[in-house]
Amino acid sequence: MSGVSQVEDVGPQGDLWRQADPVPDHARHRERLRDRVEAGGFAPLPDYELLELYLFRSNRRGDTKKIAKALLARFDTLAGVLSAGIADLTAIDGVGPAVALDLKLLHEATVRLARHKVERREVISSWTALVAYVRTALANEAREQFRVLFLDRKNQLIGDQVMGQGTIDHAPVYPREVVRRALELSASSVILVHNHPSGDPTPSSADIDMTRQIVEAARTLRISVHDHLIVGREGVASLKALGLM
Repeated sequence: MSGVSQVEDVGPQGDLWRQADPVPDHARHRERLRDRVEAGGFAPLPDYELLELYLFRSNRRGDTKKIAKALLARFDTLAGVLSAGIADLTAIDGVGPAVALDLKLLHEATVRLARHKVERREVISSWTALVAYVRTALANEAREQFRVLFLDRKNQLIGDQVMGQGTIDHAPVYPREVVRRALELSASSVILVHNHPSGDPTPSSADIDMTRQIVEAARTLRISVHDHLIVGREGVASLKALGLM
């Protein structure tokens, strides 16, 4: 047969020698990261390593360290990553629909864990848990959202509903709709909550005016407005504590 012959390497024992495929650096990194968690738990991990470890489940072969760092660079914090919308998440290279969905599932789980601490309890006496819950739910939302917490006669949470969603600086809310829903749920009182995507929870004049309108509408039907909490990345402002209602 004409043509160039092919020569195969033969080992000292006469077996064909085949070079093994090199193990990618990120594969070794995954093993090292798992070993560290088994030895010392999750607490010592920085946010980017905790995030990349979580991403292993939806990206089984890729370099999740690179993806985790890109997510944190875009959304600043781990909370910011989990609160981001699907469209914003999938705009990051390496984040497909499956990865984005896993991140949103994790965020929903954290919100529900925080809410569980205030459910079936007297909210007024569990104020720290309540503040932690609204921060978890709203501090990193990219658009303004107005929610109402409906309470029964024992001040226990019986409903948490979004009553208005809007832009980066405005969420429409109608006092009559808040009062109507309170009557439907047989609520005795409410706590108003909304977020400031700018991060600064300082109440605006529009926030104060809207609060007073809801207080007046609720008072005619003997429904109390305990407080209006404004949530931002920098903290939570209470209009009641500030003497604005």
